[in-house]
Amino acid sequence: MPSLVTVFTRKKPLSDHLHKLRVQGKRIGLVPTMGALHQGHISLLHFIEDHCDIRVCSIFVNPTQFNNADDLKNYPRPKEKDLTMLEEIGCEVVFMPEVDEMYGKDEAWHIELGQLDKVLEGAFRPGHYQGVAQVVKKLFDYVKPDVACFGQKDFQQYLVIEKMIRHHNLHIQLLMCPTVRDDKGLALSSRNIRLSKQGYQEALAIPKTLSQFSIDCEELGIEEAKKRTLEALKENTALQLEYFEVCNPENLQPIAEVQKSQAMIALIAAWVDGVRLIDNMIFRVSPKIKLS
Repeated sequence: MPSLVTVFTRKKPLSDHLHKLRVQGKRIGLVPTMGALHQGHISLLHFIEDHCDIRVCSIFVNPTQFNNADDLKNYPRPKEKDLTMLEEIGCEVVFMPEVDEMYGKDEAWHIELGQLDKVLEGAFRPGHYQGVAQVVKKLFDYVKPDVACFGQKDFQQYLVIEKMIRHHNLHIQLLMCPTVRDDKGLALSSRNIRLSKQGYQEALAIPKTLSQFSIDCEELGIEEAKKRTLEALKENTALQLEYFEVCNPENLQPIAEVQKSQAMIALIAAWVDGVRLIDNMIFRVSPKIKLS
């Protein structure tokens, strides 16, 4: 096991250690993860580095955010590899608790998230964001970070955490790190390692779909571009589409037409090769000027 990373498995020793650093005037940054680290996670730790003195990376496969028992069971847990990666980038603190350290018996939790936990991921994974908000709130309580960083790939999750921070009036700066992609354009995900070679090639249709949609929007407008996109996705039998939506990035409300070059986000979720993948793209489309 790497020796240069300070690893905690219990919340009180973690909190005590960080309190001492905080008294010294150190600014604490938190990057929550479920492990199976890849360069996307590492980018979060590099991204937050300019905003804090001490980086805390949590590794915890949170059972309350899984609504599929097989997905929880199959989630990769390469702890030794994860610790090696964190040592290589000089991450100062790692928190790797067991489930019984994070949860007591019969814990009840609910936070009002409005429509955020009912649409898109919330519609297909009921209870998922309640679990996310619950475990992140626990991590915030133990770490008491000045700043926390999340990735754009899980954009809806970012909005959920943002709302939870406001709900509890937490004084935490929230950062969003751009999605990291491989050289073929696929968004990095811990689930990607479960793709076969053929499945990987089939998964490339997801980022290509988003890119093509942004091009079509300029030429055809949102409604026609979305129609064309859905037709193409229906014809692609390698993908089992759950959703493809175009929304306002502030609240994930659907957008039907462009208003004054507003920002939009196109979001997609699909099963490929038995693996569920999500992705999104934020872009702007200039409304066409109608000539009289």
